[in-house]
Amino acid sequence: MKKILLLGSGELGKEFVIAAKRKGIYVVACDKYDNAPAMQVADEREVFSMLDGETLKRVVEKHRPDIIVPEIEAIRTECLFDFEAQSIQVVPSARAVNYTMNRKAIRDLAAQELGLRTANYRYAKTYTELLAAVEVVGLPCVIKPLMSSSGHGQSTVRGNDELRTAFEGAMSGARGDVKEVIVEEFIPFESEFTLLTVTQKCGKTLFCPPIGHVQKGGDYRESWQPYAISDEALRTAQDMADKVTRALTGYGIWGVEFFLTKSGEVIFSELSPRPHDTGMVTLGHTTNLSEFELHLRAVLGLPIHDIRLEHSGASAVVLADKDYAEAPEYNLADVLKEECARVRIFGKPDAHRGRRMGVVLCYGNTGDDTTALRDKAKRLAATVLGTDPYMEKD
Repeated sequence: MKKILLLGSGELGKEFVIAAKRKGIYVVACDKYDNAPAMQVADEREVFSMLDGETLKRVVEKHRPDIIVPEIEAIRTECLFDFEAQSIQVVPSARAVNYTMNRKAIRDLAAQELGLRTANYRYAKTYTELLAAVEVVGLPCVIKPLMSSSGHGQSTVRGNDELRTAFEGAMSGARGDVKEVIVEEFIPFESEFTLLTVTQKCGKTLFCPPIGHVQKGGDYRESWQPYAISDEALRTAQDMADKVTRALTGYGIWGVEFFLTKSGEVIFSELSPRPHDTGMVTLGHTTNLSEFELHLRAVLGLPIHDIRLEHSGASAVVLADKDYAEAPEYNLADVLKEECARVRIFGKPDAHRGRRMGVVLCYGNTGDDTTALRDKAKRLAATVLGTDPYMEKD
């Protein structure tokens, strides 16, 4: 029996573990807190900070996994090269994880080495360097920590009076020990989309139908599939995704994010070497295989014949309405009484106001209006804990 060591046990990890257990895989789920969502469905668990390299090595030695699957950014990524040298498969590869856990490495690879179209950007470790970066990039701009997730520490700055607060927020919102920010040109995009890209050991690179999404403060709030895009723009996005995933190497699913401007220009934004938040819409029967099943098959080297759209669909997040010392009571009835609607509760043991606690999924026929499905998903998501998916976080 294959054994997977999962580094990070959030909601995406939970769905991946469910897919793995259905294939008879033994899973050890790791996170910095106990009873994290993926731990609830895994065979074993380990609670520790994955930024602690020595503890990480001890856990790997204890369990001797065949495969290590990172699910979060806050990992001592240099250790992954050592594990690969021990013939442990790292997903998608130690090189890929090392690059993509840090916005500096992946942005320089995309823009400078591969020549992909990105926003203009600069880096800053101090407030003085930030001011110099803004002089080059201009206002408005977006300021982000080099290492973060779910929009932590990210803000859009429109005036000089906002710079100090944005810099301090980015520094305090950083994950891990990387204390540096990226200052990006603000792109006046028409919309954003994710291209889930599957790289295989024994097959060609495959692409899911593109997923439209909306973020607030860098955090996913809703997504839908299919996303309306011209054939030319889609080919451009697929070419960019293929180039960057080939350069990073390895096998698995990648969430490649793009901006689409009003003129139809496709601009590379970010990349995650694992299932993507916005791809949770695939749990609602939009594609023949969910992003988690696709990831598992690619990881195990199992065949993927094709990826096809079977339904139109939309997802909207369920946010906590207040702080909870333990798991809240959820109203599921309003969602489940609706046709073609599903709800997935993540199982987080506690909550703070604005924390993502679940997702509502709505689907219909492939030709159905995604705007109506989006409205339905957001309306139903608001009934689960009484919060609008677009509420402000604390």
